[in-house]
Amino acid sequence: MARVSARFPDFPWDTLAGAKARAAEHSGGIVDLSIGTPVDPVPEVAREALLAAVDAHGYPTVAGPDGVRDAIASWVARATGAASIERDQVLMSIGSKELIANLPTQLGLGAGDLVVFPELAYPTYEVGARYAGCDVLAADSTVAIGPRTPKLLYLNSPGNPSGRILGADHLRKVVDWARERGVLVVSDECYLDFAWDAPAVSVLHPDVSGGDLTGLVALHSSSKRSNLAGYRAAFLSGDAAVVAELLAVRKHLGFMVPTPVQRALAATLGDDAHVAEQRERYARRRGLLRAALEGAGFTIDHSEGALYLWATRGEPCRDTIAWLAERGILAAPGEFYGPAGAQHVRVAFTATDERIDAAVERLSA
Repeated sequence: MARVSARFPDFPWDTLAGAKARAAEHSGGIVDLSIGTPVDPVPEVAREALLAAVDAHGYPTVAGPDGVRDAIASWVARATGAASIERDQVLMSIGSKELIANLPTQLGLGAGDLVVFPELAYPTYEVGARYAGCDVLAADSTVAIGPRTPKLLYLNSPGNPSGRILGADHLRKVVDWARERGVLVVSDECYLDFAWDAPAVSVLHPDVSGGDLTGLVALHSSSKRSNLAGYRAAFLSGDAAVVAELLAVRKHLGFMVPTPVQRALAATLGDDAHVAEQRERYARRRGLLRAALEGAGFTIDHSEGALYLWATRGEPCRDTIAWLAERGILAAPGEFYGPAGAQHVRVAFTATDERIDAAVERLSA
């Protein structure tokens, strides 16, 4: 049996152990801004729905009950502006990372197939493609892809790690290019609710899709918008044929979201108030942290959306990580997300108000 290390790179965050230990030596404790994990309370609407469904003695289904699917479809239509979304155009997953990691394999891709993802990218796009045995290419333009036609093209807007937002014109050109070549476009939109300096547009929006969702799939998550990272509840929507294929495969493999989690997901999608409250929290933290970083000599690039600041001091990212660790702050090296990030760090503003305030004080000193 092949060793895991022979098939995959080292898990990036394992390489931060030394910087984490140094930051933890700070007298005020570590301020960990390296991972965008939610720290705020699970909304009451999710807790109530979870408790109401706790007597889930039977197996859940992969597709989920019609009521849950309809709740997802209704939210997708409302949030993305898609003209119409039916229940057979949505499918739940056990978190979005699981879905991305398994997507090429579950779509039947393998040796000789090309998967393209952004030059600055969430590592799981590449890991999932390599897991399936595919060839991979990081490219930010269709010109950079070259003459070879990919089977799968990932988009991510608002983007992780840079927070870059792709406009409707850009997205439409990519979609048109992909359709001419029969390429499946998968748009990771888990930060769609967190656009700060520019509007975020879904690939499902008519301005991008032309009202036709053929060859288009969007991924969404409850982890960021509803603080449900621990629930592992996400979903995809779009081309009904792609959804049907994935549903058939995932039935065989048993990829089932637990019934109480399904109900909690549906409940949160019907409630916008808790999302608005969370946006206010993040907006405050973002503003304070951005000002402190810029005051400490950092330049913030992109960062129009998502839950991160893409920061640089014009030096190798590991040097910046060491500089921050001396002040008790831990961030993510930009190199985690590709060579294009070699001089940047990703700074999450998902920590508590108290920890954000501590980081601001240390940066200001």
